[in-house]
Amino acid sequence: MCGVDLYIRGKLEAALPEHRFTTSDGVERPDLVIADIARIDPGDVADNYPDVPLLGYTNHTDTSGLRRAHAAGFDQVVAKSALFERTRELIEGLIASVE
Repeated sequence: MCGVDLYIRGKLEAALPEHRFTTSDGVERPDLVIADIARIDPGDVADNYPDVPLLGYTNHTDTSGLRRAHAAGFDQVVAKSALFERTRELIEGLIASVE
């Protein structure tokens, strides 16, 4: 996770207890990177994780952030509300795409 606050991390962990969530400081290569594109530079995330599926989210009003993440090559970019409405579908779909 990159730039994800504790509240959102807690909601994701509660929605998907069978998955292990770590911060971008983790040692192991992640299966998926989830990034709050309002708090980080999408280009930096894409550069640091070139072969990992990228899921970005932000507020629905942050259209420039959504465009920056798309331009950086994120696999999925969604509004924060969609992240919570479709948590399992988004995360498991992106993880399955590399298996």
